[in-house]
Amino acid sequence: MTAETHGAQTSSEILYEAAPKIYPQSVKGRFRSIKWAFMIFALGLYYGLPFIRWDRGPGVPDQAVLIDFPSSRFYFFFIEIWPTEFYYLTGLLIIASLALFLMNALAGRVWCGYMCPQTVWTDLFFAVERWIEGDRRVRMKNSKQPLTLKLIAQKTLKHVLWIVIGCMTGGAWILYFADAPTLTMSIFTGDAPMVAYVWIAILTSTTYILAGHMCEQVCLYMCPWPRIQAALTDEWALNVAYRVDRGEPRGSLKKMRTRLQQGEPAGDCIDCNQCVAVCPTGVDIRKGSQMGCIQCGLCIDACDTVMEKIGKPRGLIDYDTDINIQRHLEGKESIYKVIRPRTLIYVAMIIGISLIMLYALLNRSTVEAGITHDRNPIFVMLSDGSIRNDYTLRLGNKAEAATFEIALIKAPEGLTLTPTGFKSADPLSFTIPVKRDTTKEFRLSILAPKDNNRAPSEDIVFRITNKTNGETDEVQNFFRSR
Repeated sequence: MTAETHGAQTSSEILYEAAPKIYPQSVKGRFRSIKWAFMIFALGLYYGLPFIRWDRGPGVPDQAVLIDFPSSRFYFFFIEIWPTEFYYLTGLLIIASLALFLMNALAGRVWCGYMCPQTVWTDLFFAVERWIEGDRRVRMKNSKQPLTLKLIAQKTLKHVLWIVIGCMTGGAWILYFADAPTLTMSIFTGDAPMVAYVWIAILTSTTYILAGHMCEQVCLYMCPWPRIQAALTDEWALNVAYRVDRGEPRGSLKKMRTRLQQGEPAGDCIDCNQCVAVCPTGVDIRKGSQMGCIQCGLCIDACDTVMEKIGKPRGLIDYDTDINIQRHLEGKESIYKVIRPRTLIYVAMIIGISLIMLYALLNRSTVEAGITHDRNPIFVMLSDGSIRNDYTLRLGNKAEAATFEIALIKAPEGLTLTPTGFKSADPLSFTIPVKRDTTKEFRLSILAPKDNNRAPSEDIVFRITNKTNGETDEVQNFFRSR
């Protein structure tokens, strides 16, 4: 073989195989009904939540759920989170992770099959596609036919509706960051900020591409959870599984009946491939557990329907454990262990973290203060030999409008407190009004008389008291004299 021939053969080799187009078939059953119910609930919650109102009093946003960047606040019904309380978000993320681990320990990738946003929106896109272009067989047949005006019209309408859903998805997302009714009106009138249109465009395109075109490829190649789940699962977790002991050997219904008449072994599986036809990721569950299976249970519905038609018991495909799959092959009864060390640990951690967060929330202070010492210069020596230190006090009021007392409760003898822009008869304290849900910064100075024996640096403590409800906070700093 010459070098030229070898090079030609090498260049013509196929280096990869294109992913086959999947045409999921519609199915009816208990798991499909659960998926419909959750999809309606999840989409209704996502699209409708920004429009729910919650009265927090005058001057405060009345949107129930709002991420208010200009005011640096997160509002969730009666809960108001400040930037310094970011640990609440951290706690929620930890609880969400543990809940995901718990679901995996109980029922495998049940999150992927029912609750994952990719699954929810893909289900919606599939429903639109079936409504316009028909079910699996019709779409597969049309894919092999030359384009006609009817097919072009159907595909155009489908993609237009997909883009509309994408726009609604992106539009709903940005409503969580501003007053929803006001922003919605400004979007349609063209008066919304440019950043709003940019984010709508980004989320429209990602929804359209991921849910409309990539579909199962997101689950198979992009999402890390299948790999993580495979490492976390155990033999007691429920997963969608095929009863090999019942189904094999499999074959057509006619062939199986012939085998039974001849006294030969025959399985319940009639090789109808309905379990594969309805799978949104194209998995053949009869080949065992696979990375592509999202545990949605649609193959169970399809198989149960077929079993009822041929007079066989349901459950040839069902949620089961690896332990039970092996026990069935040995002719033993099924056993389940929902309560085991793994699940107990997850539940205990979720409850523990939830109680800690609840305690912190119920006992949170409405007073938030911080003080910063000027660095340049760190102190000033006046003409009479006295020393002055300057500070910036930052005071946050998370409750109703109130008057706050700022008092110097720990300081070397002889120091006096002088706020900038305020008058006070007391040399060690003064009061200041602060509006509700407001952070206020102001300057203050501490003056020390001339004293050559004074230490170079001395600790000082401020106490901030809400005169309305009595809550207090203390902040510490230092006084420098040289």
